[in-house]
Amino acid sequence: MDFNADHFALMGLPRAFRIDAAALDARYRELQAEVHPDRFAHAADAERRLSLQWATRANEAYQALKKPLPRARYLLHLLGHDIGAENNTAMPAEFLMEQMEWREGVAEARAARDHHELEHLHHRLRERMNGSYDELAALLDDAGDYETASDRVRRLMFLEKLLTEIDEAIAAIEEQ
Repeated sequence: MDFNADHFALMGLPRAFRIDAAALDARYRELQAEVHPDRFAHAADAERRLSLQWATRANEAYQALKKPLPRARYLLHLLGHDIGAENNTAMPAEFLMEQMEWREGVAEARAARDHHELEHLHHRLRERMNGSYDELAALLDDAGDYETASDRVRRLMFLEKLLTEIDEAIAAIEEQ
């Protein structure tokens, strides 16, 4: 194993947005079986530290590649494209208006404690995001349009945050 290998190489996957999730899971389990610190409980200090470093490295790679948004961000980073999430918060007015409508819908459903409406919003948003991830895959893997892909990643960051807010509202209603 090579500490300098990128996450894709460590997991034995091609450097692409579309990945074989089953292969990722299998490789992660394989790596953890090899390097898990429990296997080195009676080894020398240096071996135990090394196994811990490898286990941490495997976890980082797995977490970065498992979910599509972190995977896209990481892939763009490897390709030399900073998405500029901290500095580039400008979004088209149409997108911002849509975000405001979504947030108003969530706020109203939350205030009314309308579990059904929150689930409906969750479903609609998830479908929209799935379509955006399909578009992102085409931009990254097929077209090589990294500038547009960076824009779509920034938009998906907004949508992921909104989905989390919807899930939290649903959980709050279910807890009461």
